[in-house]
Amino acid sequence: MEKEEAEAEVEMWKFIFGFVEMAVVKCAIELGVAEAMETHGGAVSLSSLSSAVGCSPSDLNRIMRFLVSRRVFKEAETSEAEPCYHQTALSRRLMTRGENGMVDLLLLESSPVMLAPWHALSARLRGKVSAPFDAAHGEEIWGYAASHPAHSKLINDAMACDARLAVSAIVNGCPEVFDGVSSLVDVGGGNGAALRTLIKSRPLISGINFDLPHVVSAAPKCNGVEFIGGDMFDSVPTADAAFIMWVLHDWGDEECIRILEKCREAIPREKGKVIIVDAVIEEKENHEGGKSTLKDVGLMLDMVMMAHTTTGKERTLKEWDYVIKKAGFSRYTVKPIRTVQSVIEAYP
Repeated sequence: MEKEEAEAEVEMWKFIFGFVEMAVVKCAIELGVAEAMETHGGAVSLSSLSSAVGCSPSDLNRIMRFLVSRRVFKEAETSEAEPCYHQTALSRRLMTRGENGMVDLLLLESSPVMLAPWHALSARLRGKVSAPFDAAHGEEIWGYAASHPAHSKLINDAMACDARLAVSAIVNGCPEVFDGVSSLVDVGGGNGAALRTLIKSRPLISGINFDLPHVVSAAPKCNGVEFIGGDMFDSVPTADAAFIMWVLHDWGDEECIRILEKCREAIPREKGKVIIVDAVIEEKENHEGGKSTLKDVGLMLDMVMMAHTTTGKERTLKEWDYVIKKAGFSRYTVKPIRTVQSVIEAYP
């Protein structure tokens, strides 16, 4: 009992100061600590690092001490009187131009716009507000993004960040998903990052990046990709296959079914398919495919959906089965990949 109480106290302190880790990591990103260390060959003294990022050595020492304790950076043993720090696999994900960088996702979720709705989460559960984001900002998230270009860019950059990771995981883990596909429409494709990543390994695929007009108008052009603006609730451009990643979790079942119906209408009945890349919440412990270590991320994403959308949610396999079959698909397969999402292939 005494041990349980001691553990409970420690866990409670973690809840009380849970925001600190996000805030300090964001601070390191804004200072450019990881980039400065990489410029110095991956290892740098405190004095050199403080000069590179332009801040006080004593203040930076406190920031680095905290990040070392969280295993973001390593502190090396040296004969010098001052600390020396090394990069880690984790710290390299804090680099804005790193291959596996996840900076844009953190910058989105830590932005004041995305943090404000969390204060109304309990109000949603009590029925006082329909959506915390709407309560905080006076409109739903997509309307807000359309009228606030800076926030729209934060969203698109974050989705592009995830797209690079997820598409690479598909190409490396289950490349057969794209076998026989000569044309692919990315529904809600943002700035086109998913198709740009895919075409590097599958250059013969003709891509269509489909999103709202204000999104595609700001997207960088890419050879082999056509950019089309429109509304996925009305229609989807035709292709051999439709690709929809991290979109359906933003919507409730009725909206999901309508989107999937439009995707089904856009593909050939005989050989077409819809490739859904989204989380599948585990109802039981599963230690296969490395997914168990990402289970908590899926559960956290479900809380994000409650805070940031009106009807969105992460779905269990049973919930995916319901919306896929209601949308008129005859069968589907589910494949795990080395990200929080899985790949669901739905066939007419």
